[in-house]
Amino acid sequence: MNLKNIDRRQMTILLIVFVNIVGASMILPILPLYAQRHFHMNPRVITLLNTSFFGAQFIAGPYLGRWSDRSGRMPVLIISQIGTVVSFIMLALAQSVDVLFLARILDGITGGNIIVAQAYITDVTPPQKRTQALGYIFGAFGLGFVIGPAVGGILSAMFGERIPFLIAAVAAAATVLLTWYTLDESLSPEQRAHNRSFKKSTLKPKEVLSNSLLMLILIIAFGGQFGLGLLQSTFALYGQAVLFDGFNEQTTNLGIGLLLAMIGLGQFFTQIYLLKRVLPRFGEAKLAVGGSFIRAASLFLLAVLTAPWLGPIAAAGFAIGTGLMMPPLQSLATQTVADELRGGVLGVYQSSVSFSTIIASAISGTLFDIRPSLPYWVGGALFIMIGIQALRLLKWSMPLIEKTAPSAAD
Repeated sequence: MNLKNIDRRQMTILLIVFVNIVGASMILPILPLYAQRHFHMNPRVITLLNTSFFGAQFIAGPYLGRWSDRSGRMPVLIISQIGTVVSFIMLALAQSVDVLFLARILDGITGGNIIVAQAYITDVTPPQKRTQALGYIFGAFGLGFVIGPAVGGILSAMFGERIPFLIAAVAAAATVLLTWYTLDESLSPEQRAHNRSFKKSTLKPKEVLSNSLLMLILIIAFGGQFGLGLLQSTFALYGQAVLFDGFNEQTTNLGIGLLLAMIGLGQFFTQIYLLKRVLPRFGEAKLAVGGSFIRAASLFLLAVLTAPWLGPIAAAGFAIGTGLMMPPLQSLATQTVADELRGGVLGVYQSSVSFSTIIASAISGTLFDIRPSLPYWVGGALFIMIGIQALRLLKWSMPLIEKTAPSAAD
């Protein structure tokens, strides 16, 4: 096996994901204000922009993943990236609310670029190394979310609120060229033909529901993403109402931005340094359990804070728990189905977390209105419950661990 070649392809995928996330996250701090100021949308309608994106991704995810199994990763990766380019241009040039929603739905439908990138990584990585390789993608996510929102805010302040969308389109277009000129197809013609004729399972709802281990993983991932959705949707509001209460607007904005940066940096540190050191010692199932309880403790700490000084500890702890929990779950999910269905199962996984985000975003505002800290109490309790459920992975995943463990010769 040519390890040098595998490393090159992994690094190229990570660069593609990083550039893509920088471009996508550039618009995050801009889009709500852009929708409010230019289209006079109220907050409830603005939040539906995100819901439309995740709703489209929820529906399209499994089909894109399975399509990549049958037709190859490269065509789906390039087409989905082109869809992202078009959606960003539509946002920049939009003259109506309808166009904003169409752009977000298009981006959600073609949002399989990350799913297919993850499938590509599993194609070129042996099973015992998949968790670490998928963790690197989460690291690229974290670093991209540190840089992207800051760049978007600076560009918006200097050149206006439409410019970040155009720059994000340029970044997405760069990933299309990078994919086209530097990546080779990871599935051979024979593998694609075999995948097209593979009839053992088509990952229809019946097959997913009958796969007990996969269902357990999807339930754990759903709960984990639900807690994350509660945090994402209310963090800025919580920072303004509680952590930075009494501070001026500039300090509040800076403080919230720095705490968000801590989450990105914590996730980057976990994937680049921590995960590869603890994975051989504890294994995937134990990390999923431990990550869930670390996230619970971090949300409980955040819920009791009344000043920002311990905020970085809670933010970094949550990021570390996320980094330890989610890549092992993805890796285990790919091992619950035949190799011919890796892309499809990652699509199902993505749909599960997208659906979770939709629901969490919908109820987080109501919980916050009741009490600003309530989303974090609910999220922490949820993480404890799914951590207990994740204990079942310790028993159920043992055959997978034994099957994929490296031999002494390795």
